Amino acid sequence: ALEELFESYGKSGTGKRRYYIHSEDEATLHNARLGTDLSPGQFTPWDDIPDGTDLLFYEGLHGLVAGDGYNVSQHVDLGIGVVPIVNLEWIQKIFRDNAERGYSAEAIVDTILRRMPDYVNHITPQFSETDINFQRVPTVDTSNPFIARDIPTPDESFVVIRFASPKKFNVDFPYLLSMLPDSFMSRRNTLVVPGGKMGMAMEVILTPIIHDMVAKKG
Repeated sequence: ALEELFESYGKSGTGKRRYYIHSEDEATLHNARLGTDLSPGQFTPWDDIPDGTDLLFYEGLHGLVAGDGYNVSQHVDLGIGVVPIVNLEWIQKIFRDNAERGYSAEAIVDTILRRMPDYVNHITPQFSETDINFQRVPTVDTSNPFIARDIPTPDESFVVIRFASPKKFNVDFPYLLSMLPDSFMSRRNTLVVPGGKMGMAMEVILTPIIHDMVAKKG
């Protein structure tokens, strides 16, 4: 269904969409919009994307997934990966699922273990297909994520930004280095910025790319 949506939107600018409801706030929003009585953990019914939109933004786990008989990534113009290193990802999941969903630490670890084959075989390979990756790396000890007492803050992190092909989007590294204080290059295609500058880095990097994409569409 996701591949069909991406293909349809690329050809006609429309297609069928649905939303996964993560929280009570999202449930309230979509129930008011659709006249439904849905709860967190459910999908909204399919509905049509209205005509006249400029671009399709997908945020989820399968935007670049490919495998036997399917290839979502072939329809994507700009693939962006946003991911912490795995230990930090687990810390965040344990804290989030406990705080927002009331799950015990043991239940969350069971979920992580159960999903590991999908994580290895379907989730992580997508980050090799992205155009740009933003990976948060903590500068504090996260060696045992299952006993962590807090989530490292942005100021306790760096963000590693990897460009698969800088030439594709005419990436100007000297300009980025001048705009992002305390940033540096770790490889010819990799920029490192302080964790607290991640939002600014995304804005400075992505705004001209998206602007050019929309301009070329017209």
